[in-house]
Amino acid sequence: MAYKLDFEGSNDVGAHCTLTNSYCIIGQSTCRNFYSVFEERLDIPIVETRINSIRTVGSLCCGNNKGLLLPQTASDQEVLHIRNSLPDGIRIKKIDEKLNALGNVICCNDKFAIVNPDLDDGSIEIIQHILGVEVIKRKIGPESLVGSFAVMNNRGLLVHPSTSQDEMEELKDMLGLAVIAGTVNMGSTVLGAGLVVNDWIGFTGNRSTQREISVIDSVFKLTDEDEETKQKAWIEDLVK
Repeated sequence: MAYKLDFEGSNDVGAHCTLTNSYCIIGQSTCRNFYSVFEERLDIPIVETRINSIRTVGSLCCGNNKGLLLPQTASDQEVLHIRNSLPDGIRIKKIDEKLNALGNVICCNDKFAIVNPDLDDGSIEIIQHILGVEVIKRKIGPESLVGSFAVMNNRGLLVHPSTSQDEMEELKDMLGLAVIAGTVNMGSTVLGAGLVVNDWIGFTGNRSTQREISVIDSVFKLTDEDEETKQKAWIEDLVK
């Protein structure tokens, strides 16, 4: 299921975190509450860091089970710390891209990456290689900042409420996923800033309503098995 929390009073949980099935990146904080919630719920490596000395790591990086993309502004020391903390086999690379808030311009799972149509061809090639995904250049609804206005795992896609029914059907057919429009944090359409999910758990801001959490649990299928069972099954599949 999806749990509610905040980052030092901010409900922008997704701006301060990137979550995959095999690792979690969170922004450094002097308050241990944020880290403790993830530590209690996750049995995967949790990397506490900054990127370019900035704590909104969820807005700046993007990753999946195969790799992690960082902006060119990440320091060598930050990259080394992240690399040494990630599981073996996770590819990591910096992208020299003018749209360097990668978490805002890329929405991905382990098979697909929907990206801002303005990303250059060199960046597209890197995304394909590092994340091992099919790249789709398009807006979602009226928004080109697809990572800000959509969230995806391997089971579903939550999109901006201005996304038309025809477009949701198109995305459903293209991705083979459930697609639902919704909000977080009591009506916010900036989904990526207020929510992170993997295939068995989600985290959203304290302002999110029970109705919003019900939609999150439904589209990402976070309620059909308990978290420990899903997490254990995924890890067993990984090591086969």
